[in-house]
Amino acid sequence: MKLKFAGKKRAQPDPFIFEDGGRYYLYVTAGKGVEAYSADDPFGEWQFEGVVASIPGCVAYWAPCAIRVGERVYLYFSCSSEGTDGYGEGMFENLHVMSAKTPLGPFENPKRLFERFSIDAHVVETKAGLFLWYAEDNTDPENGRIGTRVYVDRLIDPVTPAHQPKEAVIPTCDEEIFMRNRFGDGRDWHTIEGAFWFREGEWQYVMYSGACYENETYHIGYAAAKSDEEDLTKVDFVKHTKDGAFDPVMIKNGFEEGVGHHSVLKLGGEYYAVYHGRDLCAPGEDGLKGDRRTARICRLSVKDGVITAERFEDRV
Repeated sequence: MKLKFAGKKRAQPDPFIFEDGGRYYLYVTAGKGVEAYSADDPFGEWQFEGVVASIPGCVAYWAPCAIRVGERVYLYFSCSSEGTDGYGEGMFENLHVMSAKTPLGPFENPKRLFERFSIDAHVVETKAGLFLWYAEDNTDPENGRIGTRVYVDRLIDPVTPAHQPKEAVIPTCDEEIFMRNRFGDGRDWHTIEGAFWFREGEWQYVMYSGACYENETYHIGYAAAKSDEEDLTKVDFVKHTKDGAFDPVMIKNGFEEGVGHHSVLKLGGEYYAVYHGRDLCAPGEDGLKGDRRTARICRLSVKDGVITAERFEDRV
């Protein structure tokens, strides 16, 4: 089900939902800065708040996330140096953080977290401190499946990684291939990204997006661990499969495609995924023309290490 937005139609890629002081905020990917929306009710009407964070000389602001630590809100995102289009040749995205007193800014004091390619932050806090989930590349993996995968690292403070990451979720199947023979040497490139961690009962979960948004197998999956360990770099997560076979939580269906990169909200005791997707096009139409990703929401069932999704088509 699509979220409701006031005013001009816009894209909302990589939506991250954040509650603060009883109001809800949605941060999304954009070209000139992190864009934000706000609402009193996630199922009500969202107001566009414009660009709330940007850094001079940078473009292509991807996959923001936010967390409040003490009196400040910290906003994490990746961006690319000006002079590239953010998606094409020469792109070099890396993670940054800015902070503000309120969820709509003004965000200030930008800091780059990594000099290497790094995207899709999710920062969480446990009794053991702050932890950063993010995605980066591995071109020499033990299992031979090169590509982007999910890591977790401790944060010494909200702007300082410990630089002792643990590889947490890795590609394991062909359905996670981003591009076949990407470098012309026969090696296929895989992608696991967009991590979102949460805990329910005795279980911890890491949800993620896999493959390429242009592929039929672009999807949301998850890994789980039955653990009360507070240091997330010490938790061993196991990817969900169906007897070893690909079994995504969400994938293209009869009314929407390109479903991926989401965040999770617990409201009234129920879990919801807020994700992006595109309305399914009729045969022969160009479903990838322009950025048609819009924010959508569905209910999740989370129980005993298993996540399932309940998606509904919008009906007028």
